Amino acid sequence: MSDAKSLDATSAAAARERWIVLASAIDEARAAYYQRDEPTIADDEYDQLFRELVELESSWPELQSGDSPTVSVGGEVAEMFTQVQHLQRMFSLDNVFSQEELTEWLQRVEKGLDSPPEFLCELKIDGLAVDAVYRAGRLVSLATRGDGTTGEDVTYNASFIDDVPAVLRPANGREVPELLEARGEVFFTNAFFERLNEEQLALKSTPFANPRNAAAGSLRQRVDRREQDLAAAQQPSPAGQGPGSGSGPGQATSPRIARLQSDLDRAIVRLSGLRFTVHGIGQVEGVAIGTLSEGYALLADLGLPVSAQAKVVAEPAGVRAFIEHFGEHRHDVEHEIDGVVVKVNDIALQSRLGETSRAPRWAIAYKYPPEVVRTRLLDIRVNVGRTGRVTPYAVMEPVRVAGSTVAMATLHNAFEVERKGVLIGDMVFLRKAGDVIPEVLGPVVEVRDGSERVFVMPDTCPDCSTLLRPEKEGDKDVRCPNARSCPAQLRERLAHVASRSALDIEGLGDKAARALLETGVLADEGDLFLVCEDDLRRSPFFTREAGRGESGPQLTENAKTVLAELDVARRRPLWRVLVALSMRHVGPPTAKELARAFGSVDAISVASAEELASAEGVGMVIAESIREWFAEEWHRDVIDKWRRGGVSLADEAIVDRPAGLLEGLTFVITGAVEGFTRETAAEAVTDLGGKVTGSVSKSTTALIQGDAGGKPSSKLKKAEALGIRVLDAGGFRSLLSDGPSAALGSAAQEAE
Repeated sequence: MSDAKSLDATSAAAARERWIVLASAIDEARAAYYQRDEPTIADDEYDQLFRELVELESSWPELQSGDSPTVSVGGEVAEMFTQVQHLQRMFSLDNVFSQEELTEWLQRVEKGLDSPPEFLCELKIDGLAVDAVYRAGRLVSLATRGDGTTGEDVTYNASFIDDVPAVLRPANGREVPELLEARGEVFFTNAFFERLNEEQLALKSTPFANPRNAAAGSLRQRVDRREQDLAAAQQPSPAGQGPGSGSGPGQATSPRIARLQSDLDRAIVRLSGLRFTVHGIGQVEGVAIGTLSEGYALLADLGLPVSAQAKVVAEPAGVRAFIEHFGEHRHDVEHEIDGVVVKVNDIALQSRLGETSRAPRWAIAYKYPPEVVRTRLLDIRVNVGRTGRVTPYAVMEPVRVAGSTVAMATLHNAFEVERKGVLIGDMVFLRKAGDVIPEVLGPVVEVRDGSERVFVMPDTCPDCSTLLRPEKEGDKDVRCPNARSCPAQLRERLAHVASRSALDIEGLGDKAARALLETGVLADEGDLFLVCEDDLRRSPFFTREAGRGESGPQLTENAKTVLAELDVARRRPLWRVLVALSMRHVGPPTAKELARAFGSVDAISVASAEELASAEGVGMVIAESIREWFAEEWHRDVIDKWRRGGVSLADEAIVDRPAGLLEGLTFVITGAVEGFTRETAAEAVTDLGGKVTGSVSKSTTALIQGDAGGKPSSKLKKAEALGIRVLDAGGFRSLLSDGPSAALGSAAQEAE
């Protein structure tokens, strides 16, 4: 018995100690985030700390007190602003991070009501929550959320924000409410946010970690004080010698006045770049509102901006579909989103469900995986690309971002390293938007401890020791001029030949390319299509020990795959061959136009620069680059070897499949379609004028359903529910060869 008590006491003490650590870390993170607009940890780190604290207090309820971060909204009011009391409290939102957690919330909501409710789904904008109060149609205050009860008065700054109307102007027969408290989000568009961070880097300042901090920092500026300081500096001095800083009529503006004017201009530009969207309603007098969606319609008619993406759904399946759609299309929106907010639409039902001490029970935020995180920059190294360009890249402590673990990110060139001000050893902000290559945004300057060191770009190629040089004077990029025999360039070019954007050769990855070159099976990429079984037996990478009844080294399954894939690659369309040749500036779009205009490698090789430039999207710069490529004798040798190896260097004329065959039709591809990769199936559609999207909707013409491993995909289920036509591999081939009428019948005619 005493042992059990001792154990409980030890556990309680450890829990209390951990609670103190977590609460202190969360409070400090909140202060940095809300008061200073300078986050010290990434959003996902904060979420992890908060969730651990919630779980700890669930196991040890006695730890929770009135000052726990789990029962407070999180913001504070800065002393530099006048306080504004909100008419109704502004709550925070609880978060869920998975479909399972969402299901639990939906079940709790339905359990508290007599029947399943309607839900309103809207995007969770990455901005700053504000409260706008209108009396008799005139804006009387705009305040930050603060601690939920009291916010900071930023009304003066709102006069610079076009989206915040000073006077409501009703339409559609609406009357202006006597009192209206509208809650919304102040934010920056992605384009403006990029401009701000460019400015931060130019000023040698830490870049904004996310648009929310940029918006908060911009809105919470004392522009009125900047104007007062500038006006005071421009007043004549007591001695009557012009403005106090020493300048008078006809004299140059003093450095202090110039600096004050520059700071004021910058502050106003930032404020004028802010946008505003309403996503909630507080206290209202003079009008009755039954549902949130009705309220949004009223706000829109009064001239307040509301989201065009908000949607009312009747059941949980609609909620999940909304979340899934914007999970796939979050970068199609002009501003950053970090999730979806789901709310019970009926306001009377909201009242029945009530609130906790910090969040409403009738709303939840479904958070997507973070796209900006913080990690340590361990080193900066350089990589030599297939065209000789030498690129610095960041080596970081591995961190999970946007659904994958990242340990490296490009830094482009030495000038970019200097411009971003990153040092080896820095804590840095890292971004990975969707499928974009990971990018270091910049350093967290405030946490440097002096151990960081400057990156020095090498003078010679790390792989062949050739002296690096810019291609022409003024270039920021440096290159290794040893194009033909630099081992790094050879490896990169060979891997590129096999890449999905080029000849798409399965089994020929970086390790295989390195093995072929290091064992002398290949001298360069030209030898690739001359390789036979005996050649591969010379490389240990492609062989295994003989088994019972076998003699000599045996080819691995990967080796057999490579040989089979080479046969397929020999018959790839011309544009893929052009991409595989690693001509500068010739990617898939340009290669397709060249293939369409000239039809063969031979025709392109003898075309003049003017003839090449006449092809759609080529132009003289690319044309000259192509001419220079063909002028190199060893490049022509590569083509001759490929010709001897059976590579098709010309396209067959296609007369029965016009480019616009699938014009105006939209397709979704799921599963492995026999005879195609996902990329080549999509290309087959787009080459004929069709469109390929990632999710099924009412606008989808047909779903191309490949092998899904015996399990019906979510896209197939949705297509069947919407009555969308589903094509198997045979139907897909019929679509491409015979056209939409033959493959789709009435579906195609309706789309037309």
